[in-house]
Amino acid sequence: MKYFEEAKKIWINHVPKSGQADAIEGELLRAIEKLRYEAQNNGNGNWDEGFERFCMFLRDTLNDIKVFDNQVLDEIRTDIDTLLNYEVPYLADDLYDRITDHVVEWSFVYKGPIKREKDPSQYR
Repeated sequence: MKYFEEAKKIWINHVPKSGQADAIEGELLRAIEKLRYEAQNNGNGNWDEGFERFCMFLRDTLNDIKVFDNQVLDEIRTDIDTLLNYEVPYLADDLYDRITDHVVEWSFVYKGPIKREKDPSQYR
């Protein structure tokens, strides 16, 4: 991970102990870490719509041509597609770390925190 310290700062400042984050950056990190934990610790045994919503939130937010070039956008889409293939849990850290780095890169451009509306359908 290139931006461990920066991600840690976002986590400390914008990810609550429970529930959704009020800032987009915090919710992006919360999403990728929930996905990591579910795959690595549960083998995606609890996979449901909540985890799909995390993937869609990551994909929709990071699909940003103001921040990333086409090569990175393709990489993000491929990584999210890998996560969505929940029947084959992705266990290595590289994909999760790469997405975390992209979250930090996104946050550099937008100089947040960027406030967000909580998703009433996200129960994870």
